[in-house]
Amino acid sequence: MGRFILASASPRRLDLLKQIGLTPDAVLPADIDETEHNGESPTTYAQRMAIEKAKKIAKDEKDAFILAADTVVACGKCILPKAEDLETADKCLKMLSGRKHYVLGGIAVIAPDGRMVKKLVKTSVRFKRLSLEEHQHYLDSNEWDGKAGGYAIQGLASCFIPSIHGSYTNVVGLSLHETAHALYGLGYKK
Repeated sequence: MGRFILASASPRRLDLLKQIGLTPDAVLPADIDETEHNGESPTTYAQRMAIEKAKKIAKDEKDAFILAADTVVACGKCILPKAEDLETADKCLKMLSGRKHYVLGGIAVIAPDGRMVKKLVKTSVRFKRLSLEEHQHYLDSNEWDGKAGGYAIQGLASCFIPSIHGSYTNVVGLSLHETAHALYGLGYKK
């Protein structure tokens, strides 16, 4: 049986996998161009990113099960960026406030024999309308830093979310149900 490699730098994905007893033998983030293509839908983008990351690592790791994922926060056809500065976080929160949006999780698993399973998980998330105080408090927390769409459902932002429809772990960063199903379906054994 091959090794299990996580092609992601996300500490949240690693933590989620460990919750279900799936500890990768190695974590090898894939360095790829993550530029959106003109006219590319958020769903297509999320799936393409996961596939490209998995294929990049699979080139050098022939004997391994490769898991790659990408999380996209989308309001309509607009992909919200990963918040890496205060201005971006502020714009994301303003866009999310009082609206429903989607978290799209692209998942790609490549087996040692080259077979690939790809999944797209879509979770609907409703944000309450944020008061100015709530908005500022969240920005001051810096919890948004490095998060797709500028928030983390598993932290302070949980009080802004009255409902979700779909996979909670997808919103955190990786749908565990779909991931386990893909790995075991390709023959991976712990």
